Amino acid sequence: MTGATTAILKGCALVAVLGLAACDQKNAYVPPPPPKVTVAAPVKRPVTLYLEATGNTAAVNTTNLVARVPGFLETVNYKDGDLVKKGTVLFTIEPESYDLKLKQAQAAEASAQATVKQTQAEYDRQAELTAKGSASKSALDNATASRDTAQANLQQAEINTKLAALNFAYASVKAPFDGTVTARKVSIGEYVGANSSPTVLATIVQLDPAYVNFAINEKDLLRVRAEIRKRGMTAADLKKVPVEIGLQTEQGFPHKGTLDYASPTVDAGTGTLTARAILDNPDGVLLPGLFVRVRIPTRTVDDALMVPDAALGADQSGRYLLVVGKDDIVEQRNVEIGSAEGTLRVIEKGIKADDRVIVGGMQRAVPGQKVEPVAATAPSAPAPKG
Repeated sequence: MTGATTAILKGCALVAVLGLAACDQKNAYVPPPPPKVTVAAPVKRPVTLYLEATGNTAAVNTTNLVARVPGFLETVNYKDGDLVKKGTVLFTIEPESYDLKLKQAQAAEASAQATVKQTQAEYDRQAELTAKGSASKSALDNATASRDTAQANLQQAEINTKLAALNFAYASVKAPFDGTVTARKVSIGEYVGANSSPTVLATIVQLDPAYVNFAINEKDLLRVRAEIRKRGMTAADLKKVPVEIGLQTEQGFPHKGTLDYASPTVDAGTGTLTARAILDNPDGVLLPGLFVRVRIPTRTVDDALMVPDAALGADQSGRYLLVVGKDDIVEQRNVEIGSAEGTLRVIEKGIKADDRVIVGGMQRAVPGQKVEPVAATAPSAPAPKG
């Protein structure tokens, strides 16, 4: 046996001995370190709390312009989509024929007035003669009947004149208020107003001011009513409550208005109360039917607690936050949220000022498990807009 072979055999024997020694040692489990999460205390600062809702814009006035008298449409005096002033003549329906009918009625009224004067004079003469015994009683009765008939005919003639004047006025279809007129639905020369229902010629819409209709849920309603009682506000004061509106494409709530109406009853089916705001809309930005975001300031809190909106979770029980509690154990706290300011959300109930709220690494935090918290500073809320 050579020296090389002897060395190899000794090496194998040593490996075998070491292997047997290793079999006598037990494997010990070493748990992984707790996952790291970022925590921050809630931001504490004065903030205005808002009631937030969604709604839709609506026109203050929307009216169909109709043909109230029959005839051929003679003129259309506007361009589709024009903004017109109250009293502007938009359509005419054979005005000349109705003008002639008015003059005819006026002439008949003048004739009836002359007849009344004649029969009144005859009645006065017969009454005087009868008093002197120079005329019979039947002659006076005839004069009385003629006078009364003439007066009745005059009253009828006056009514006919007023009706003719109304029809002449209806022959010119005017704007009932300042607004935008839609595309016309009839053509010049078309016979209108002959059906049982009036012919719609166009529609006029008042865009300034604008309404916003929205609904308040029962929970918010009860909270607002309690605040109203606390502040001693009257029905007149409610009309002065500011309302802020934002469109889907806008940041924040740039449109300002006031509360205009609140329903006196709650809809039992939906559990909501309908309300309405009114806003100046000089540029016509708020077209009727738009979806909008609504918020109404309810009260100011001097030391509101705010956390990043992204830290909030949701499950069947509602909204919650993950908080690092005693011994660095994760706790799930159900919370009541308020309005948002920038990236922060007001927490009305469920946390304290010294809580360590998990704002980063939430996916690694499991309620009831230990974590390694790493302190961070929560972002500050933007300054309130004046």
